[in-house]
Amino acid sequence: MAIDKTDVLRAAHLARLGLSDEEASHYQDDLGRILAMVDQLQGLDTHGVAPLAHPLDATQRLRADEVTEPDRREQFQRCAPAVEEGLYLVPRVVE
Repeated sequence: MAIDKTDVLRAAHLARLGLSDEEASHYQDDLGRILAMVDQLQGLDTHGVAPLAHPLDATQRLRADEVTEPDRREQFQRCAPAVEEGLYLVPRVVE
């Protein structure tokens, strides 16, 4: 499939990209090579080739949900400017 400069400029317009004529010529060559490679790949016989496993099918190993640090809330809240009932008080920003 041959790509001409008007195709490149139209695609750039649809993508809201500003291209100069020199850039359009460069992309015309690149897109032509990409489409040639796709045509070459479509010509391959893939009969009997099993699809690859998808990486998202794997489950992630998780660590046990265990407490590993002591509770230091009192220590941290001692240096806070304002605390009430174990909560940090901050200035209201949304009215």
